[in-house]
Amino acid sequence: MTQRRLAEVAAKVGVSEATVSRVLNGKPGVSDATRSAVLTALDVLGYERPTQLRGERARLVGLVLPELQNPIFPAFADVVGNALAQRGFTPVLCTRTAGGVSEADYLELLLEQHVSGVVFAGGQYAQADAPHEHYRQMTRRKLPAVLVNAAVEDLGFPRVSCDDAVAVEQAFGHLVSLGHQRIGAVLGPPDHVPSQRKLAALKVCAERANLELLHDFVEHTMFSLEGGQAAATRLLNRGVTGIVCASDPLALGAVRAVRRQGKRIPQDVSVVGYDDSAFMNCTEPPLTTVRQPIEAMGRAAVELLANQISGAQVPDEELLFEPELVVRASTGPAPR
Repeated sequence: MTQRRLAEVAAKVGVSEATVSRVLNGKPGVSDATRSAVLTALDVLGYERPTQLRGERARLVGLVLPELQNPIFPAFADVVGNALAQRGFTPVLCTRTAGGVSEADYLELLLEQHVSGVVFAGGQYAQADAPHEHYRQMTRRKLPAVLVNAAVEDLGFPRVSCDDAVAVEQAFGHLVSLGHQRIGAVLGPPDHVPSQRKLAALKVCAERANLELLHDFVEHTMFSLEGGQAAATRLLNRGVTGIVCASDPLALGAVRAVRRQGKRIPQDVSVVGYDDSAFMNCTEPPLTTVRQPIEAMGRAAVELLANQISGAQVPDEELLFEPELVVRASTGPAPR
């Protein structure tokens, strides 16, 4: 390693260049904590480890997210990043983009960096029709991982999920209590497991309330404001007065669709979101939504991951967290 790089690593860790040199050459007289910090600094700065040190995993943890436009994902990254830092890990943020680096490609990059583990949120594991081979590759390599929110069956990783059925019960029940009978739903794609769970719960809720959940009252779309607007427009044309949405951006799209038709919220149409992401109390009107407990979920995900990294046996089961209905001004009594 050049003198400049040696100095850069030493400055990053806050130790002398001689100490960095001792670590790189496998010499004694360096504490485990310092040695770990030097190796992590090499990884973070993008320098290759010496050959004899490459087999050892870094104190790096990959955090793979589908996007950053929905504010729930940066908020989740903040929770997980802080929890990892408290345990001495450095998070490496990987965000998928349309037509950009795929989840499988990110995993290859993370494996090259010898990460200790990976936390996935909103990944391809939630889409039945998406590729899943890279998850099986992780299983073969025994790489610790945690999946956040519902996954397809038999991937073999611990999962931390918000209870989709309870979220729907809260949202649908709220609209029913306000007198709404023509209640529609804007969900994610048909192969999206959390959306499938929400749809199953919607059918149960409608039956309990003696309401018919017509096939025409459920729309599947991409998770975006534009997708929400297009799907909600179709529902409004069929006469719904209440709309349950599978994310806050979908709900904001629904709000826009209502306004484009010259209708008022909540006097003519009520809209409920899902997540309670940042600024939903600042929208016009402030959005009624179902809050995911991301603080508790993020900390649980990091604890499950840390236990795996330390060699503990962690069952590949799903921990379900209770959501909370937050009532604001986008819902009101059904129009007469």
